[in-house]
Amino acid sequence: MKLKHTINPVLLQLIHLIILVYSFITYIPWYILSGSRQTVAKSKQIKAKPVKNKPGSPYRSVNSLHCLASVLYPGCDTLDKVFKYAKTKFKDKKLLGTREVLKEEDEIQPSGKVFKKVILGKYTWLSYDEVYVKATNFGNGLAILGQQPKTNIAIFCETRAEWMIVAQTCFMCNYQLVTLYATLGGPAIVHGLNESEVTTIITSKELMQTKLKEIVSQVPLLRHIITVDGKPTTWSEFPKGIIVHTMASVQAMGTKANNVSKQQARPVPSDIAVIMYTSGSTGLPKGVMISHCNLIAGITGMAERIPRLGEKDIYIGYLPLAHVLELSAELVCLSHGCRIGYSSPQTLADQSSKIKKGSKGDITMLRPTLMASVPEIMDRIYKNVMNKVNEMTSFQRNLFILAYNYKMEQISKGYTTPLCDSLIFRKVRMLLGGKIRTLLCGGAPLSAATQRFMNICFCCPVGQGYGLTESAGAGTITEVWDYTTGRVGAPLVCCEIKLMNWKEGGYYNTDKPYPRGEILIGGQNVTMGYYKNEERTKKDFTVDENGQRWLHTGDIGEFHADGCLKIIDRKKDLVKLQAGEYVSLGKVEAALKNLPLVDNICAYASSFQSYVIAFVVPNQKELTELARKKGFKGTWEEICTSAEMEKEVLKVVAEAASSAHLEKFEIPLKIHLSPDPWTPETGLVTDAFKLKRRELTSHYQVDIDRMYGKTK
Repeated sequence: MKLKHTINPVLLQLIHLIILVYSFITYIPWYILSGSRQTVAKSKQIKAKPVKNKPGSPYRSVNSLHCLASVLYPGCDTLDKVFKYAKTKFKDKKLLGTREVLKEEDEIQPSGKVFKKVILGKYTWLSYDEVYVKATNFGNGLAILGQQPKTNIAIFCETRAEWMIVAQTCFMCNYQLVTLYATLGGPAIVHGLNESEVTTIITSKELMQTKLKEIVSQVPLLRHIITVDGKPTTWSEFPKGIIVHTMASVQAMGTKANNVSKQQARPVPSDIAVIMYTSGSTGLPKGVMISHCNLIAGITGMAERIPRLGEKDIYIGYLPLAHVLELSAELVCLSHGCRIGYSSPQTLADQSSKIKKGSKGDITMLRPTLMASVPEIMDRIYKNVMNKVNEMTSFQRNLFILAYNYKMEQISKGYTTPLCDSLIFRKVRMLLGGKIRTLLCGGAPLSAATQRFMNICFCCPVGQGYGLTESAGAGTITEVWDYTTGRVGAPLVCCEIKLMNWKEGGYYNTDKPYPRGEILIGGQNVTMGYYKNEERTKKDFTVDENGQRWLHTGDIGEFHADGCLKIIDRKKDLVKLQAGEYVSLGKVEAALKNLPLVDNICAYASSFQSYVIAFVVPNQKELTELARKKGFKGTWEEICTSAEMEKEVLKVVAEAASSAHLEKFEIPLKIHLSPDPWTPETGLVTDAFKLKRRELTSHYQVDIDRMYGKTK
């Protein structure tokens, strides 16, 4: 994974000698003054062990071998108690922050398209006490509107402070919060709202006008729409019987009804806290029932993996709160006195699409210490930075590469590089505000190249996590001092993990040197199942003879000698070719996704065919440059639909696949170039940017037939 330089061999030897002398001089002071000696020792420790010395035995963290953790604070066994504890402890401390919109402008692009740009002010903050009061008043107001304990109420809204206030309201009043992604399509929204039989939905003005307006007539039980951001514009097409309120007006009603809260039934640990509709990588979304004790166990396990978590930390919230990763991360922060500043993918960085040129993005203003991300976003950062490195002068590029390779060697030994960090990587680090001390990545596998890049250039550990909505987001997270790549860490202290044989795929928990099999997660974080879907619940969840509840994930993993888990396959991604070879589509995609020429890729194979094909979203800059070199002229669409350019890209893909040691039958023989990116709005990827294979297959069916030589 080292970067290639173009330095004269003699000069290179001289530079290596200087580095050797520098390392020797600085080693003793570093060894005495830094805490990295302990880091090296910790990275080599056993992190998890099997409970019993026999194949298939569950692995547990060495910190919870005898008893799994389930409660964050003594006596706080429901989420309302956790918030009350935090409110009492951190009363006047800042909790939720939002930037004020100072100005909005329409910016006309050369293509004629109009982009909305914003200029944002500083963050304004609500304290723990203020959030608690707002949540209490909102709960009282909802009760006046007729909301009853243990009944469903939906939130369909972007990530923002009001989302978390609504969540805390529901936890306090024992309302079951139904969460829906803001990017879901109409049929999925209708399905979720009707299946959960909600009478009230909380949303934003924009989503009400752009999405709810079209489908509200298909939700017959709906009675109340509450907008979080002020009075909506008049809407003449409202069906009769639906009343629109603002969140502020409902809170005002609640302020005058202090006695209502005393009548509310408080939740017990087994009560449903959230019905979380997944973004659905296959078919319609499923509602996962997550109890109070499920979420508390999950955040207890996650918090244990973040050292020194506390009041000095600032977390930036921009991922969808309807995703279990973001909700869990924010609940961890809220329960430990951290500040949460809100953002969005469109305003995150100085170069983000809605930020007016010359003004500052959210991350520059907030300067967070903690951040969660998904691989798709990290891959984009990696490619953008490396593209800028390639545009540097020869001297600058070689200096960066030398520093990069030197630091890679040092961190693999557990050492730090303060000089490189301050002189070479400071500018890159400022892209994330300059103060990030821990990055958490989840939602999908992170490539080793991207993980190592983030370690080196952002000068912080990258905690790669593994969990599912069905496990309340909890499963594993790598230790901050573990700088290995490609693994997802040891089981969290709240759960245990075992591997079950999968004969069809050839994975057994007796395999050497590492036991392999389907990953099963057990513990109090394992959720209650799927809402109104007993058949699927029985398929994915089992209970053993000891009463332990297990989630069958469908992912294939292997345990290493130190107790860390590595995800190596997925049952749904394994396809048997016509000649009998098994192809892991995820493995093919992981090997090719980091190519500069590739923005996204989906491998496809049919059991009735003998070879793999792929749909590729090319990087516009790289492909345009390749077309120029090959003498091909045309629009972006013409370049992508050109058979000549398909062949040129296929050559690059095939070469990279061979370098990644893919088997011959795993290398795509034909590809289709897509001029349009895959975003959650297109319905081709989830909100966590996981591929929706069924939708992609349907979308590209004509191209699949062409690549397999089928004729109608």
